[in-house]
Formats: sequence, structure tokens, C-alpha cells
Amino acid sequence: MKTPQKTLQQFAANAPQGRIAFVIPTLNEARHIRRVITALLGSAECLEARIFVADGGSTDGTRDLVAQMASQHPRIVLLHNPKRQQAAAVNLVVAQYGGQLGWILRVDAHADYPRDYADVLLAEADRHQADSVVVRMQATPAGRRVMERNIAAAQNALFGNGGSAHRGEGQGRYVDHGHHALMRVDAFRSVGGYDETFSHAEDVELDQRLVKAGHRIWLTGATEISYYPRRSLTQLALQYYRFGAGRSANFRKHPDSLQKRHFILLSLAPIALLGLLSPFEPLLTMPTALWLFACLTAGVLTAWRSRQAEIVLCGLAGAVMQLAWSCGFWGRAIHDALQASDIHAVPGRLPTAEDEK
Repeated sequence: MKTPQKTLQQFAANAPQGRIAFVIPTLNEARHIRRVITALLGSAECLEARIFVADGGSTDGTRDLVAQMASQHPRIVLLHNPKRQQAAAVNLVVAQYGGQLGWILRVDAHADYPRDYADVLLAEADRHQADSVVVRMQATPAGRRVMERNIAAAQNALFGNGGSAHRGEGQGRYVDHGHHALMRVDAFRSVGGYDETFSHAEDVELDQRLVKAGHRIWLTGATEISYYPRRSLTQLALQYYRFGAGRSANFRKHPDSLQKRHFILLSLAPIALLGLLSPFEPLLTMPTALWLFACLTAGVLTAWRSRQAEIVLCGLAGAVMQLAWSCGFWGRAIHDALQASDIHAVPGRLPTAEDEK
């Protein structure tokens, strides 16, 4: 998505005052980190900003790459994030440097960013008097792997993303949630920052508190990011299982947080379980079969409309996303119920092993 240069210059001229920091949580992002930092350096120089890379203990050379870049660019700062989670990474930067900052810009190392990204977001915050500016994202395969292309197609399609506001297109508008980008430090601190008990969906949970506290979240139409999807169905299933678990934890904390589209997903895991009784009643497999047929048909139609035969399996990827999300939601709900009842309670929260890259 491109905005005319004249408009960008007008945005920049009206950009809100105050120091800004870019925050990049990382854990084994050697494939992407150099490209991401390079894209941000120009804006960092213009805005006199620092780029904080809060690493959770990478073992793939990410820290060495960042340290090397930091030796050449003093605006790059490498921090150790002992809690490993993304929420803790952002909280760490705000705790140590928040008193010097007006804004923080959260950056996902698993994505590509326009070089004017920060400038546009700051101008959008000023233009719409927003405390948080969130962005749209398009899944873009990093290579030519067929399954990665199918996963990207599923995440960009309505049957895969369920109509999430930040996955679609259109003009900017105020929303209750979107992909996190720019946040006013005062607003972030006033609601207590990210809840670090959330390994996933911490952005959804924070937005709940921001909106309830009267802060405004603007979904911009002036820029967007390109997100790199997972490369296999196994990685995709793990990712969406954790998304579902995060949503379940968020629902437990904010019972009014679920939307209509979530209730469709919630039915999938129980319906699939019913299918296990098919030896006694074959018709119990019918709901699961119809759902899977609908997903596969949607994938075929997506491939046909786009004239891309190689993404004909995107319906299968969408089915994996939906079922894994539902299993994650119910898995977390059952886990929390067991803890609350103290019957066979499992200490701590669900394990959150590092997502495979």
C-alpha cells in the first residue's frame, strides 16, 4: 500500500513531538533480523530514536548479528530478555527507558516494514488523536515453498482470518484491536503494560484494557506490513494452538472479549471429538466432514479466482488453523478449570515452547 510522497511529507510535518523507541522482541530470528533493522535505521536517524532488540536467548546467531550491527550503528541497543516472552520484552524497555519516551513502536522480527513506517504512524497518531495506532498485515511467503504459499493464501483469505480487521483492506477506522505497532507510553503505562502471564494474545488483552480505560486505537489505512507465515502445517498448527490458548486466557480475564466469529471456531474441537464415536453412529462424522468440505472448497475457489493453481491447498491450511485454534482454546480452558478446582491441578500455565521457524 503506497501513499503519495506529498501526503507523507504533510504527515511528517504534523508528526507529534516526543522521543520514540523501536522495540524488537526476538528469539531465533537470524533469518530476518538484519533486514528488519536495516529498514528501520533511516527513520531512527531522522527521529533520533533508538532501536532496542530485546532477545530472549537466541541460539541461532541472532544476538551476534545484532551485536555486529550495534557496533556500527550506535542507535541499535541489544538487551537480554530473561523472561523470553514478547510481552516481557516490551515491558522491559518501557521499565528501563519509558521515562525518556513519548512513544514506543513494537516491531515483529518476522515481517517486512516500509522505510517510512514510523513516520507515517506518528503522523497518523497526531492526525486522529490516537493513543495506539495498529496496522494491517498481509502474509507474504519468504520463499517458493508450495505449502508456505498456501499458508499465506489462507491467512489472507476471509475463510482463514475470519474477517479480522487488521487482515483486511480499506480506509482507516477506530477499532478495539489490531496488530500492535505504535503506542503512547503514558497510555501503555497507565493500564500496567502487557500482562506477562500471556505468552500469546497479549496484544488482544492489552487492547481490552486500553479501550476500557478510554484510550483510542486507530487502525491505519496509510501503511501496512508484510508478515512471513510459518513454513509447514505442523508449525502452523502449533502457532494457532497457542493463539487459541491465548484467546481462552483472555476470555477468562475479559468475559466480554469474544466476537461472533469466535463461537464458530469454538464448536470445531467438540464436533471433531464427536467424530470419534463414529463406530457407534456413523452420522456423527457428518458435521466434521461438511466443515472440512467447505474449507477445501473455499481453497479451490480462492485458487481459481486468483488463477494460481499452486495455492489449491490453502483450504487445508485454513482448516488446520481453525481446528488448532479451537483445540488450543479448549485445552487452555480445561487446564485453567483443573487448576481452579485443585483436582489433579497442573502447576503453572500451559507450556509455550518456542515456535519453530
